[in-house]
Amino acid sequence: MPGPRGFDKGVGDEHLLPLMKSFSRRIRREAGYTLFEIMLVLGIIAVLVGSAIYLLVGNLDVAKEARVEADIQSIRTQLRVYEMQNLWPPTTEQGLQALVKRPGGDPPPRRWRQLLAEIPLDPWGIPYKYYWPGKKNPQGFDLLSSGADRQEGTADDIGNSRGE
Repeated sequence: MPGPRGFDKGVGDEHLLPLMKSFSRRIRREAGYTLFEIMLVLGIIAVLVGSAIYLLVGNLDVAKEARVEADIQSIRTQLRVYEMQNLWPPTTEQGLQALVKRPGGDPPPRRWRQLLAEIPLDPWGIPYKYYWPGKKNPQGFDLLSSGADRQEGTADDIGNSRGE
C-alpha cells in the first residue's frame, strides 16, 4: 500500500511516525527565537547604547571647549598681525570684522589686508566677543566666548584672558 508522496509503506514503519512528528515539532520550536528572547536582547542593546551616550556627552563639552581655545588662538594670531601692520588692533567698534573687510571709523588702518575669510562662531552658535582696550586686559584686547550658557560674565566664559 503506497504511503504519503508515493512511498511504499513498509511493515514496522508505524513506530517511526510518532518519532518523526516529535522531531519536526522540536525543529520548529528550535528554529526561531521567542518574543521574550528578542525583547531581552533589545533591552540589553538599549542599556548599552544609553550608557555610551551618557559617557560621550561629557566628551562633547570638552571638545567644544578645545575648539573655542583653538579658534581664540587663531583669531588672536590674526589680531596680532593686524596690530603689527597698523600699529594698533581694531577698536571695539571696528570689531573682529576688521579682519574680514576694511573697517571704517577711527583709527583708519594704514596697511589693511584681509586676514580671515570669515569670523567663526563659537560651538554654541554665538559670535566671539572682542573688546579693545580689554575689560580684563586693559593693556591689550579681550577675546572671548560666552560659553554654553551664552551669557557673558559667568564662570563658563572662555577667553584669551582666562589664563593670563
